[in-house]
Amino acid sequence: MALPIFVSQPAHMTVHKEGYQTIALSGLFFVVINTVLFYFLPFNLSWLAWVIFIFSFLFFLFIISFFRVPKRILTTDDKKIVAPADGKVVVIEEAVDDEYFKDRRLQISIFMSPANVHQNLSPVSGDVVYSKYHKGKYLVAWDPKSSTQNERHTVVIKGAHAPVLVKQIAGAVARRIVNYLKPGQKIQQGGELGFIKFGSRVDVLLPPGTKVHVQMNQVVKGGITVLASWEK
Repeated sequence: MALPIFVSQPAHMTVHKEGYQTIALSGLFFVVINTVLFYFLPFNLSWLAWVIFIFSFLFFLFIISFFRVPKRILTTDDKKIVAPADGKVVVIEEAVDDEYFKDRRLQISIFMSPANVHQNLSPVSGDVVYSKYHKGKYLVAWDPKSSTQNERHTVVIKGAHAPVLVKQIAGAVARRIVNYLKPGQKIQQGGELGFIKFGSRVDVLLPPGTKVHVQMNQVVKGGITVLASWEK
């Protein structure tokens, strides 16, 4: 059995490019609202200005934290399917895929809360053979209907063993899905697939019978946790 190969990266954190504009606007809002409050509120209400300052500063820190991209030691192994996102496993079941495979697939779904890292990574290495955006609703991401009714972007990556479908799904709060993959591209396992702003979900569809290594409600880390393997 082949042993996993680990790629070491520096132990520090960066901010994702998708967050630059949002962080800049949040910072401007923080400066403007607090400047106005401290200037115009009377002295006997200065406590209110300080309360708003504290809460607005914490909100600004949350926005920065949301777009964080921690450097990690990634798991790379062509016999493994690695988690494409941080979050909690909310679905492990067989389901019919009506979009690409047109048959039954093993579905593993990961729910990302606003506190999770929202960068999405490729679960396998291979060729991108399908990439399509779908408009849709904004049901809560843990609703089973969100996989087929919400705004979403689907990609299929054909690796050494079998095609793997990855579906980025917007949630009740998320309003923007970013996907960087186009048909014909090659991507490495752990390579950047896209980004979803705020609460959301990612589905991974595999051939039935694929060996699963995670459990319901398990917390996983993108690029690190092994969801499943091709080994029998």
